[in-house]
Amino acid sequence: MRRLLVSFFYYLNHTWVRVLLLLISSRDVQGRENVPRKGALIVASNHLSNGDPPILTIAVPRQIAWLTKAEWFKTPVIGRLFRMAGMISVRRSEADLQALRNAQRVLRDGGVLAMFPEGTRGGDKGLRPGEHGTALMALRTGTPIVPIAIWGTEHVKLPRDLFRRTRAHVRFGKPFTLEAPGRITRDDVQRGTKTIMREIAALLPQRYRGSYANAQAPSEAAATKE
Repeated sequence: MRRLLVSFFYYLNHTWVRVLLLLISSRDVQGRENVPRKGALIVASNHLSNGDPPILTIAVPRQIAWLTKAEWFKTPVIGRLFRMAGMISVRRSEADLQALRNAQRVLRDGGVLAMFPEGTRGGDKGLRPGEHGTALMALRTGTPIVPIAIWGTEHVKLPRDLFRRTRAHVRFGKPFTLEAPGRITRDDVQRGTKTIMREIAALLPQRYRGSYANAQAPSEAAATKE
């Protein structure tokens, strides 16, 4: 019953967000066919502004559960909407075991977990160094990752820009899985984080790659060797 209610409120929110975005933005979306239509999945995107989550929610062709900072859930109206839509509260300043359990439950149930591996907004400085949470989640659960790049939203500030038209670009990469030969080590997590960030960087125009400006994605390296 709870899952049905979450889905109902998710798509209710999805509808009004879609209508709002049609009024205030235009979107150039490519690669949606790379998103598997069934099975557990992590979608991992760069993060430029508060305008990214609603745009990506519309762009991803499946119901997604966002890991969202706990502060949003303290807002009376927005917090209730977030909970009803199945978003997951996470306390970023500490090891939030409840958030980890909730995220793993989404994946165990075959759902889609949406994450920003940078952990915060990069703005017009481009990609920040990735944090390890996304790689650790993927390694612990064996869940495939679809990298996403978004740009054009770096100067959006909500609610200030609700009535300023924005051109957003979204690119979906091909899914990949992080491998750990045995017990997950710190090195496995660090390598996984680099892989995720390089895959995202490969989808971005050069000026948005930030800390990964000179990094070649594993998929790009493989194509070069062929």
